[in-house]
Amino acid sequence: MLDIEEIMKVLPHRYPFLLVDRILELEPGKKAVALKNVSVNEPQFTGHFPGRPIMPGVLIVEALAQVAGIALLRMEEYHGKLALIVGIDGMRFRRQVRPGDQLILSAELLKAKAAIGRVRVEAKVDNQVVADGELLFSLVD
Repeated sequence: MLDIEEIMKVLPHRYPFLLVDRILELEPGKKAVALKNVSVNEPQFTGHFPGRPIMPGVLIVEALAQVAGIALLRMEEYHGKLALIVGIDGMRFRRQVRPGDQLILSAELLKAKAAIGRVRVEAKVDNQVVADGELLFSLVD
């Protein structure tokens, strides 16, 4: 398990763009499972949408990418690198995510070769899939 301080040692993201609160499971180079508490105090809910706050799909993808990044960047050969999204394949959004929800974000490494990684990702709320797909990363200095 990684707390927020450990997460910030791996990822360069900071408020308001750090979207992972805790790593629940981690097998570097294999998988990571994380927690993100969705709060009405997050800045995107001011305008998305007034009176009916819904977490933007792009931020769900970013949260998943951060979890995948941790799984990749904790591999010895990728320490100190930056994981950049270069592709999104088959991403589907299956239900809305609202303030008060607790996202469980999982990333399973499918392939890592040289400076490219492919990761299967899934986000759940109350054990129901809200988003899933595959992300492709380039790992750069």
